[in-house]
Amino acid sequence: MEKNLYKNLFEKLDLGKRVVIATVLDNNPCNSNSFQNKILLTQEDLIKYDKASSFYETIYEKAKYALETGNLQFVKVSEEKTYLIEPYFPEPNLIVLGGGHIAKPLVEFGAKAGFSVTVIDDRPSFANKPRFPEAENVICESFEKCFDLINLNESSFVVTVTRGHRHDMDCLRKILKYDTAYIGMIGSKRRVKGVMEQLLSEGYSQEKLNRVNAPIGLEIGAVTPEEIAFSIIAQVIQYRRLFDRTTGTIKKSKTNWPEFDRDVLTKLSEEDNLSKAVITIVSTKGSVPRKEGAKLLITSNGELVGSIGGGCSEGAVINTARYMLRNNITYQIERIDMTGDVAENEGMVCGGIMDVVIECFNF
Repeated sequence: MEKNLYKNLFEKLDLGKRVVIATVLDNNPCNSNSFQNKILLTQEDLIKYDKASSFYETIYEKAKYALETGNLQFVKVSEEKTYLIEPYFPEPNLIVLGGGHIAKPLVEFGAKAGFSVTVIDDRPSFANKPRFPEAENVICESFEKCFDLINLNESSFVVTVTRGHRHDMDCLRKILKYDTAYIGMIGSKRRVKGVMEQLLSEGYSQEKLNRVNAPIGLEIGAVTPEEIAFSIIAQVIQYRRLFDRTTGTIKKSKTNWPEFDRDVLTKLSEEDNLSKAVITIVSTKGSVPRKEGAKLLITSNGELVGSIGGGCSEGAVINTARYMLRNNITYQIERIDMTGDVAENEGMVCGGIMDVVIECFNF
């Protein structure tokens, strides 16, 4: 792996791709080629990868599972060698087309549910930041032209709640050109039926139109704008957690959205000659401040980026990482115990255990 692997990671995530980084952890001393122990794989890469490779055979099922579930995999294959397989998912984007009375609570609920929200309307009095303070982006543009200003991809959840039949069709014509995670359109059964019949007559396939959730939302008997927004965001979350893109069906098991420390990954992507140690949580038990995948980075010039939860326990692991950098140690597994007397002595409210991997990159 080259040092620009993390730049490549960001490029894939910006395209809406789910990615795994598989790391071979062995006991060789740190050297300038440490980054070559890593490989970045998308779902498409797994399909195309050389199945004759022993590396492929070892990580294929684990990498596939990590992509499907979002769960980090830590696999010890021998005393000398361990595989760390980390899933990275793009930030889920909620695109709300229309800034009316339903959009207002929908944007609020979407932001609180962990989505990066963009709201679009062609009326300045509806498309403004004071009206939608929780939105990441507020765009005032026509529904015909706004698609040039947004990046629709596999991690986009698109909700059409415009004020009129004509705008709904304008939006759907554009949305159906993209491979998005979710499409929903508000409207009565009669109104939805009319839109679908019109688009069918224009040559859109029934298969494409079947992707549209319309009337939108889960059926909960919603009446008020807030209740309707609840029903919509509940369906969006259902698609985020349970929808299987391969089969086009709702799964029984949920997808975890892994921890994503952008600042740490950004620092790793920088072209510099600093030695670095990266601490990654690989397993947890009980009540802990951060979950699997959370990271803390220490550089040779003393900079700290990210966190695995803070406190004295984190401080002890930082000291271990600095010792490893000074002594050219490749990697080490450490256990952080926050149970019983340890937690009480450090004033922690947590009562769990975290296993972390410390990786060194010396240049």
